[in-house]
Amino acid sequence: MTLHAFGSMTMQRLLPITAIMIVWQIIAWLQIAPLVIASPFSVLTACLQMSMTGALVIDAGLTLYRTLCGCLIASIVGIPLGLAMGFSDRIYSALEFPVEFFRSIPATALLPVFMLLFGIGELSKIMLSGYAAGLTLALNSMYGVHVGKDLRRRAAKTLGIKGYALFRKIVFPEALPHVISGLRISLSLSLVVIIVAEMFVGSSAGLGKRIIEAQQIYRIDEMYGTILISGIIGYTLNRLALAVERRLLHWRGK
Repeated sequence: MTLHAFGSMTMQRLLPITAIMIVWQIIAWLQIAPLVIASPFSVLTACLQMSMTGALVIDAGLTLYRTLCGCLIASIVGIPLGLAMGFSDRIYSALEFPVEFFRSIPATALLPVFMLLFGIGELSKIMLSGYAAGLTLALNSMYGVHVGKDLRRRAAKTLGIKGYALFRKIVFPEALPHVISGLRISLSLSLVVIIVAEMFVGSSAGLGKRIIEAQQIYRIDEMYGTILISGIIGYTLNRLALAVERRLLHWRGK
């Protein structure tokens, strides 16, 4: 990539952010809903203050830990389940309705159920996150198998490649791009569910707890600052997942 192209790409990304910051600052200057909207400067100042005390680092680290644990559970359960549903018509017929049904229920609506099952500690948050992300990952994996080229499978069968060998050599490589994409989506979804769970389930720390506490005592700058940090973490996780995806699927499109 040339220096000119890099500079042009950077400008394209900075322009929308700059426009949002300008509009945000104008609204703050005009004192439109001052109890609801804090200025960008006060929000950034609050972020620096919270970071200097170390509390924000602990909250962010704990939220990230819960997110990754939930995504790990989703991967362990969701990927094999989705691949099996895509590869076997019998498994698909047996599990299609329950998977689609529970996917239609918002994960946060099941928060009370998970609290009853796993208590109000760490496990209920992580399991809820794993449940929500796991369903999405299962469907993505299943779709990856279904969209595979049937011609290749028929050609492999004529060469005597069947069963596990067919799955390993043909089906799984074709499904892998959708599996990786599902992992990226599941990672973002896991973060969202964890933050919501931290707001309403007893938590000693976490970004969700900090957001809801700041809102309750009208520390609006801290509330927006924590939301901003949450967005930065989500964006960073997504960019890292994209980098891993490009590295693992370097052969894609060739």
